[in-house]
Amino acid sequence: MQQGTPDIVTFGESMALFMPQEHKSIERAAQLEQSFGGAESNVAIGLARLGASVGWFGALGNDPFGRLILKALRGEGVDVSRVRLSDEATTGMMFREHVAGRLAVHYYRKHSAASRMQPEELDEDYIRGAKLLHVTGITTALSDNCRKTVRRAVDIAKHAGVPVSFDPNLRLKLWSIEEARETLLDLAEDVDYFLPGWDELKLLYDTDDFNVIRGKLNSLKAITVIKGMGDATLVMEQGKETSVPFYPAETVVDTVGAGDGFCAGFLAGVRNGMTPVEAVRLGSIAGSLVVQMRGDWEALPDWDVVEQRMSAKAWVER
Repeated sequence: MQQGTPDIVTFGESMALFMPQEHKSIERAAQLEQSFGGAESNVAIGLARLGASVGWFGALGNDPFGRLILKALRGEGVDVSRVRLSDEATTGMMFREHVAGRLAVHYYRKHSAASRMQPEELDEDYIRGAKLLHVTGITTALSDNCRKTVRRAVDIAKHAGVPVSFDPNLRLKLWSIEEARETLLDLAEDVDYFLPGWDELKLLYDTDDFNVIRGKLNSLKAITVIKGMGDATLVMEQGKETSVPFYPAETVVDTVGAGDGFCAGFLAGVRNGMTPVEAVRLGSIAGSLVVQMRGDWEALPDWDVVEQRMSAKAWVER
């Protein structure tokens, strides 16, 4: 028997992840560590650890990697009742390495189970029953049918009065900037929370003039949260702008997953009744904790850790 809908629902591709130990290159590594990762599943784990009721769905291969991901997400407290295991396609894979001091990621996700998701496979009642739907631009970049699936999910949520959060998560390895602009800016018109990075906005709007971009964002109905505006996050809400400084990280080990940690913290704050500015503070703390450990989701913090940091740190707005 299937259970009801959690408060927050998200979906997309989660992939098996392999990486050498100690920041070696794949070419020179004798062993690879195994894990998994995906923007939406990372956010789901982050939300669950912060005490939120959350579900993640998508398609995984009915293979050892897909089963590993499914069991791990379930073990983290994420509802995976709508996940589909495919016998026709495999789980995507990614390999991560550090080359000449820079991070490199190699994807093996073409024709993966996730890339074959179809709009008609969506459980519409599951989406309608949520309090918030979170989507990212990564899923829209996987295939034309994935793009239609995200569009359909957003439309279902809109018609049911379910708020939608959207992180464009621009990945130019997956598609061209022209394709991305057409799809991502169209979605931004219909969401309630738009969570772009400043560098993403410059690419999407093809300008680095903030006044031009401000005008575009002010025409949206969404509350916009711009990450990476210098050393701060800018919250734009009904013509008001508030700059929230980054919460400092004591040490930086691995920046992968920081954005997903921020997103999880922000959405948890919103669902807990915080204002967008308060939710950004929570997200900033979560993101700062993620970068202090290696891995996509392993360092995502529990609520008591974040709460302790929130009460111990004085915030200065400017």
